[in-house]
Amino acid sequence: MADTALVDALQVGAVGSVIAEAGPRPKDLTVRLGRASDLPAVVAVLIGQFSMALATVVATDETATPDGDLKVRYIFEPIAPGAPDQFVTLLVSVDPARPEVPSLTTSLPAANWHEREMQDLFGIVPVGHPDPRTLVLHDGWPRGIFPLRKAFDGARRVPVEPAEEFPHMVAEGEGVFEIPVGPIHAGIIEPGHFRFTSVGETVLHLDARLFYTHRGLEKRMEGLSPLDAFYVAERICGVCSVAHGLGYCEALEQIAGVDAPQRARLIRSIALELERLYNHVGDVGNVCAGAAFHYGTATGLRLKERLQQMNERIAGNRFLRGLVIPGGANLDLSDDLLSDLAATLRDTLSGLDDLMGRIEANPSVVDRLDDTGLLQHQAAIDLAVAGVAARASGVDRDARRDHPHGAFRDSRPPELHVVTATEGDAMARVTVRAEEVRESIRLVGELVRRLEPGPLRGAIGEPVPGGRIGISAIESPRGEAVHWLRTDAGGRVERYHLRSPSYHNWPAVALAAETAIVPDFPLVNKSFELCYSCTDR
Repeated sequence: MADTALVDALQVGAVGSVIAEAGPRPKDLTVRLGRASDLPAVVAVLIGQFSMALATVVATDETATPDGDLKVRYIFEPIAPGAPDQFVTLLVSVDPARPEVPSLTTSLPAANWHEREMQDLFGIVPVGHPDPRTLVLHDGWPRGIFPLRKAFDGARRVPVEPAEEFPHMVAEGEGVFEIPVGPIHAGIIEPGHFRFTSVGETVLHLDARLFYTHRGLEKRMEGLSPLDAFYVAERICGVCSVAHGLGYCEALEQIAGVDAPQRARLIRSIALELERLYNHVGDVGNVCAGAAFHYGTATGLRLKERLQQMNERIAGNRFLRGLVIPGGANLDLSDDLLSDLAATLRDTLSGLDDLMGRIEANPSVVDRLDDTGLLQHQAAIDLAVAGVAARASGVDRDARRDHPHGAFRDSRPPELHVVTATEGDAMARVTVRAEEVRESIRLVGELVRRLEPGPLRGAIGEPVPGGRIGISAIESPRGEAVHWLRTDAGGRVERYHLRSPSYHNWPAVALAAETAIVPDFPLVNKSFELCYSCTDR
């Protein structure tokens, strides 16, 4: 796909003018739309003729700049296997006096939450949105106060009024019931409210409400030095600290014009695979908990515990924090650690093989998982679903290959076998997750064999260049996480935005639940195994 062909097609599709500019990275492209009303036509060209999917949406308050406006960046990526590592940004200017853009949700379902979020946090209204309820700001938040506008003081305490029951779809008829679950749950999990509409045990509709743990982290990062902001990004989610830390680092390193040394890139990728491993084996055990297969639950926890104890030996903590830093890696891997790691991975592989054999030989467990929580291939594409959930529905996407990062940016990258399935049910998601454990163990072995003596850090100068944008995509345990970063004139963080894979995958959980019965929802939910924390931010 040549950029000239893409620009020509967009100019034909638009009623007004489009201006093409260079993007943050060499292959990226930024297209300024002369009029916001051209947005739906231009997007139709990207998703139709060029088979692109929505990667993220980033709104910014630029009212203090000479432009004096708000801006929205709709960032797309190609979805065909083997497509170039590219982001295409559609840049739309919005009048602060009438902050409106046409909604894309009807034709591009993946835009749903993005549009509702920018309405909540920036006051930019997606005109024609089919479900304009609040998303991030819950009921009782005062109207007209938009937390990500520059004029809003992040230290300000906003008085919130008591609110009635949140608005939701109501179905009526004989035998139709509503079953509210949460936001406080019996298990030790984060808060989320799930409102089922059912007839008997059959789920007719599921309304999921999250963002009970919204911490305002993107506002918190405004004005911080790049290093201080890194520690916030690394802690967005406890169990994805390597992925989010690396995503922020690679975006910052683009801005600074720094590349991590080769040994650091290898250590970064080893850490990413170790993070994927302890998440995946724990997730397989969690699915067993939903099926009341307690042997599987205990085994998954035991395997996860062994891996996290290894993490503590490597990084001094169970979540591998502090291993990745801007410019490279903070900790090295000694020969003794690598020897212990090899033994741990051998035991993990043996334990996983035994666990999967017991799951597959247990008719009651298989019966609960087969054909439960179906996510069709086209639905996964329409919602831009990421990670295991997408690959179990036949979507061949993996950011390690499609947006190379860490050691996959080397001139001779490690060989990656992307695991896919076509069934799209809970069993497929469990199977794909188990196969990815085996692949990660193989990858760690290959990455360790490539380790050679060398420096761990590349220096990031102070101050970091101002007014630049960095963008990265990292394959976290739950799928592709997209990080967008821009510095201000003084080299401090002006705007940071994370689109986590869970953010795109939660709407798919609600859709998949409609193919299940109420007692099987824990299996549906656990087979996606999404994160509240990095969704809520």
